[in-house]
Amino acid sequence: MITYLTHEKIDKVLWDDCVAHASNGIVYAWSWYLDVVHPGWEALVEMKDGKYLSIMPLTCKKKYGISYLCQPFFVQQLGVFSLADVTPETTKTFLQAIPKKYRLVEIRLNENNPIDNTWPGVDLHRNHLLDLNQDYNILSSNYHDNTKRNLKKSLNYDLQLVEEVSIHKVIELFRNDRGASVKHWGDVEYARLEHLTTTALSSSKAFVYGIKTIDNDDIICGVLFVLSHQRLTFLFSGNSKKGKEVQAMSFLMDQVIRKFAGQSLTFDFEGSDDDNLARFYQGFGGAPVFYPSFTYRLKNPLR
Repeated sequence: MITYLTHEKIDKVLWDDCVAHASNGIVYAWSWYLDVVHPGWEALVEMKDGKYLSIMPLTCKKKYGISYLCQPFFVQQLGVFSLADVTPETTKTFLQAIPKKYRLVEIRLNENNPIDNTWPGVDLHRNHLLDLNQDYNILSSNYHDNTKRNLKKSLNYDLQLVEEVSIHKVIELFRNDRGASVKHWGDVEYARLEHLTTTALSSSKAFVYGIKTIDNDDIICGVLFVLSHQRLTFLFSGNSKKGKEVQAMSFLMDQVIRKFAGQSLTFDFEGSDDDNLARFYQGFGGAPVFYPSFTYRLKNPLR
């Protein structure tokens, strides 16, 4: 039986135990992660013998008196997480159990939530994954020709990898570049990202890398990675005009792949439905993987 729990009724010890041992656990599902990106989140829980067997976060808000579910910033996938493999029936049962008080739902499930994409309200989104448990020479041999050319170009500029970079510097790079066109992110969202990074770093679940030139200590691009469930996720990045000119991001990605090659890890590029970004990720050998979203207004079409 699936039970709806308001935030204060969620046992976070049991929750995190389920996330830790879930067949499809990912970093976004940890209670500490949800606490930062969406305070007050609620849940659907299947419980037996004092354990959470299956769980689904409900990232809820209210506006003009209307309760709704939305996808938080800095969270690509949520949905159902379970100790057992999730079946199409499990996915459907949880979606049917979403409380009726939520009149608008726009959520994304995870790649291991099998679903019939002919169901009303279901759409698919694209991610890219790369198995790092191979020798670097094998991994790099699978780079696309354009990626190889970009890396060759980057070697002309004496670029250096910098570890333990401040996330604030990466955010500054982003805000001065692509962030200028992201109007729905403001000081609140960037402060939340800094909080998320600090929290993840404190539990050794994140690191921030940057690239600088040999004659300048300022980074010209940087990336926040989070690590959980044998998955290395590219969560956030910032680049600069100089970084683009010298292919610093390609250099950084190659350095990370080189560093973690041969380990039992999956590189999660965290996207993308954007064709240009998809080509960039595929250039490093990333393979497309699809995950579903579920959307409706006023009435759940699966009931």
